[in-house]
Amino acid sequence: MKKILFYCDTVFGVGGVQRVLAEVAKRLSEEYEVTILTTDDIRQTHRYGYDRSSVRFVSLTYAPVSIWRRLRQKCCSFVFKYLLPKNEWTCSMYARSFFLLPYQEELVEKINDGNYNVAIGVHAYCSLHLAIVRFRLNVQRTAAWMHNSYEALFEKKHPYLPRLKSFFCNRMVDIERTIVLSRKDQQRYMKELGLETRVIYNPLTMEVKECTQPGNKSFLSVGRFSKNHKGFDLLIEAFALFAKRNVQWNLVIVGEGPEEALYRSLIAKHGLKDRVRIDSFTDDVHSYYLRAGVYVLASRWEGMPLVLMEALAHGLPVIASNLPVVEELLGESRAAMLFENGNIAELADRMFDMAASADLAERGRAAVDCAREFSMDKVIEEWKQKIIR
Repeated sequence: MKKILFYCDTVFGVGGVQRVLAEVAKRLSEEYEVTILTTDDIRQTHRYGYDRSSVRFVSLTYAPVSIWRRLRQKCCSFVFKYLLPKNEWTCSMYARSFFLLPYQEELVEKINDGNYNVAIGVHAYCSLHLAIVRFRLNVQRTAAWMHNSYEALFEKKHPYLPRLKSFFCNRMVDIERTIVLSRKDQQRYMKELGLETRVIYNPLTMEVKECTQPGNKSFLSVGRFSKNHKGFDLLIEAFALFAKRNVQWNLVIVGEGPEEALYRSLIAKHGLKDRVRIDSFTDDVHSYYLRAGVYVLASRWEGMPLVLMEALAHGLPVIASNLPVVEELLGESRAAMLFENGNIAELADRMFDMAASADLAERGRAAVDCAREFSMDKVIEEWKQKIIR
């Protein structure tokens, strides 16, 4: 039996990455020996149903470093990013600062002790860790699983890898397989980084047995309240414009995070307390989909939004910003209306158009058809063909 390792820092937190990892790992564990190497507290296996699967966990603890070593690390990072030319030698030197030598030793020991066939880095940082120590790993194959878009990694206002495009490109050539979430990203990786990648869409992680009924006059949006990401501020501003033209529909936002106070202040500013509701995250998000009429994705950027697939599977028509991954997945579907990313007035217009639409039931059926493209069976077979076999 092949032995598969996923290396991921945060496994049990709330987020789409954690949910996708859990479902993919559990499903693969039905056929392979699957282990997750993580810095999380591995006693939390009740989260995401791991305790009902054969997925194994190995704990990884990176000991704190001294303040002087951390300061030296920051200085090295500044010099590399802003002053040095980017070549093989400088990238190799910076790798020791990006991923400290004691941490490299611990990761290599943990992986080599397991005699794995495939080691998969989850997220860009964990994938870079694998790339940095690749020549010391006794595994047949390594893979990098990118959960963020190319734009999110390198181009948005506060990218995940600021000024590290050359370093990423230099190190990642040592990884045998790189997984991206869209064909658009695949094209950009090749054109701008010279890296070959394989596209595997995220699966629908929720079992849906019931769809919403036409006639619900409520917009729904779900996600973490993180800065400049999910666009809930844009959505509230757009709903304020929409509410001047429509008195029947309401808006429900489900989530938690640091920007909640901002969203509540916007609701109060526009006098929308009776029409916009914010609820905390729940394990019963299924019930929210069933009570909604239309789902709205106002994100400024996304890798591949799970909530979009969940909404489609529940038969919800979708209004979404015209992100590359959204255009790729829904651009031709009757289930969706797209608007220009960040354009509040156009989002309000799309909300009015959808609320006034006479064919929401037909759009809902198209949504269900679209969701079938992301079935777990189909995605797992791609994992087997493109990564494991």
